Amino acid sequence: MSSLQMIGDLTAGDRRVLAAVNGGASALSFVGSSFIVVCYLLFKELRKFSFKLVFFLALSDMLCSFFSIVGDPSNGFFCYAQGYSTHFFCVASFLWTTVIAFTLHRTVVRHKTDVEDLEPIFHLYVWGTSLVMTVMHSIGNNHGHLGVWCLTQTGRTGKVIHFIAFYAPLWGAILFNGFTYFQVIRMLNNARRMAAGMADHPRQFDARADMKALNRWGYYPLILIGSWAFGTINRIHDFIEPGQRIFWLSFLDVGMAALMGLFNSIAYGLNSSVRRAIYERLEFWCPDKLRRCLPSCLKLRGQEEESELVSLKIQDQQ
Repeated sequence: MSSLQMIGDLTAGDRRVLAAVNGGASALSFVGSSFIVVCYLLFKELRKFSFKLVFFLALSDMLCSFFSIVGDPSNGFFCYAQGYSTHFFCVASFLWTTVIAFTLHRTVVRHKTDVEDLEPIFHLYVWGTSLVMTVMHSIGNNHGHLGVWCLTQTGRTGKVIHFIAFYAPLWGAILFNGFTYFQVIRMLNNARRMAAGMADHPRQFDARADMKALNRWGYYPLILIGSWAFGTINRIHDFIEPGQRIFWLSFLDVGMAALMGLFNSIAYGLNSSVRRAIYERLEFWCPDKLRRCLPSCLKLRGQEEESELVSLKIQDQQ
């Protein structure tokens, strides 16, 4: 991953600490994203178009985390494969967040019902752009390895190319997501205020559920910012002052970037529909005594469900 490509001049002890942080955080992301993938494959009621997008996001996160955990094999070919695969799936991950934001905007703001027809274009956009960025990432790079990582030791030109191939599209995705969710939240807030005077009691409850969804959507762009802000600062610092690494900045860089998959799996994937599907299976298979011990967060009643991404109005409008 890009956040691991800037630590060559740290001490051996520092590198061991960063290796442990990367391995632990990547393992958490792998488990979280794998959980969403398994839920999508097991529970047929989750196989709606909106959650299919979350599935591809989780799949990208899962593979990105997996290749981050694998480390640096002694074979040069696998070293290349690890570095490029991690870059490819990490780019694909944040591109899928832009697809989800675009789908939500097109459905809620523009009232379009053709988003499922755009799925081939979405795949071409995500996988094609990820491939182009990965190929671009290889230009001007002198690949090597250090400890458990396959690193890319670059000169000044290589650093610029890497910034263009990774951080430029990353922050473009952040800006796009922020603007898109701002428009969605503003429109729904306006609609809620217009309907407030006519709302009866059930409608008032729906409004509270909608506010939960609005608050949730508002945090989505912050996931990418929190995951990659330290990496961006670290990259800029390395470009301005090469060879002057800051350990605490590298620590935050590696740790937060590796946790992106976990953050995505919680925010995008672990919604009321997933929790309900899990509880229904546990309710069917577990004895009554064990059923009473289930976490309250799983015990969702139909009328108390949040209005979340998997139950977007896509299906209602088709």
